[in-house]
Amino acid sequence: MPRTAARLDAVSANAIDLAREAVESVTEPGQVGVHVRVEASGERLVTHVFECTMPGYRGWSWVVVLARAPRAKAPTVSETALLPGEDALLAPAWEPWEERLRPSDVGADDLLPYRDDDPRLEQGYEQTDDAEADRVALWELGLGRPRVLAPEGREDAAERWVAGDFGPRELSGRHRKGTVAAHCSTCGFLSLLSGSLRQEFGVCTNEWSPADGRVVSLEYGCGSHSETGQEEAPRENPADRIVIDELRVDFEHAEEPAVAGAEAGARD
Repeated sequence: MPRTAARLDAVSANAIDLAREAVESVTEPGQVGVHVRVEASGERLVTHVFECTMPGYRGWSWVVVLARAPRAKAPTVSETALLPGEDALLAPAWEPWEERLRPSDVGADDLLPYRDDDPRLEQGYEQTDDAEADRVALWELGLGRPRVLAPEGREDAAERWVAGDFGPRELSGRHRKGTVAAHCSTCGFLSLLSGSLRQEFGVCTNEWSPADGRVVSLEYGCGSHSETGQEEAPRENPADRIVIDELRVDFEHAEEPAVAGAEAGARD
């Protein structure tokens, strides 16, 4: 059978002052507004709703539940609470910190927790006790780490770098000011990455470039390219650096010749 709605208890419904006193006893002055409504919550159980005027709690309400025992002449306070309404200003849904944390939130000295099931990584090379095989894997391939990048990790990194500030850029005319005339793939300051990522990315080593020390796409380019301006720059002639001053005259004092007679007397 369908459950019938509870009948509103008139005694508890009229005890508005009692409900207000109860909620004001647990709040600061000026935080309880007008009485909004009263609802039947059960047999001889009613809920009084008051407007909340506390700053920052738009759409919230104070509620006071009153209960009256059988044959009792006055109700008693059962509980008080602050509840949100349909248009209440609420905090965002709670998320675990490892889900809401972003790379930009982590500093150089912050310690991240270990993720055993990180989808970006896969098992690295395992030692085989074959000296030659281990030497190749450890030194020539640069492995020997517990885990290495999985395809998903490489794809995530590549997509992030391509969409970043140092992703691909279009070439422009060489004679236009402020345009890119050559890509990083032909720059002498480019140091390629290892592994499959070297096919698309490298690290800039030019201190005059805005990308210095950053991962750059091979199709990125800037005005600090090692060959920028090579075709337009005039060839230097060493002879052009020699300047002949035809107006200045330098004098040197010559020593006076010795007197012949004096030399003869000295010999006698």
